[in-house]
Amino acid sequence: MRIAVLGAAGMAGSRVVTEAAHRGHALLAVYRSTRPDALPPGVTPVAGDADDTDAMCALFEGVDAVVAATRPPVGREHTIAATTTAVLDAAAKTGTRVLVIGGAGPLEVPGHPGRLVLDDPAYVPPQWRTVAAASSAQLAACRAHEADWTYLSPPAVLEPGPRTGAYRRGTTTLLTTEDGTSRISAEDLAVAVLDELERPRGEWRFTVGY
Repeated sequence: MRIAVLGAAGMAGSRVVTEAAHRGHALLAVYRSTRPDALPPGVTPVAGDADDTDAMCALFEGVDAVVAATRPPVGREHTIAATTTAVLDAAAKTGTRVLVIGGAGPLEVPGHPGRLVLDDPAYVPPQWRTVAAASSAQLAACRAHEADWTYLSPPAVLEPGPRTGAYRRGTTTLLTTEDGTSRISAEDLAVAVLDELERPRGEWRFTVGY
């Protein structure tokens, strides 16, 4: 499979590149300004702006799937919905499927139907609320689009860690352990991403966690 990873220099995107290369896929590692370091064999680095629909159209030609793992800088969180729309515009024109790595904000709180993680300070402290709200706007942008997309919400905590290859999968409710913890390593999130690309389940939205 030929895969383009947008945001390939970021925490999630870099792990997706590593996992996909390990599985033998051909990779385009797309970055805006910081070139990814020490790329695995078979990975081609490409400078590109995800907001530039024409440039993305050119990149997506001949690509089987796109992983959108872009993250705006602090203070620009509100731009992620527009960036996602630009990516989906390009994907719709080229007929390319897109897996968007979003945020946990639009998930429901376990045991509280209708209450979003975004609005629960137990999972989203005040300093994270801006980015959580941006992920909800990002999901809304996806839902308004005709492109072939899937939205992946990580758990409340996503950070570098070991690759265990094990995770649980859910749909629209945050996954937690018995003690209420909601987390996954970026390495195991990448495993879930590649599992979905290789064996799509036909769900437009899902989440993962331990």
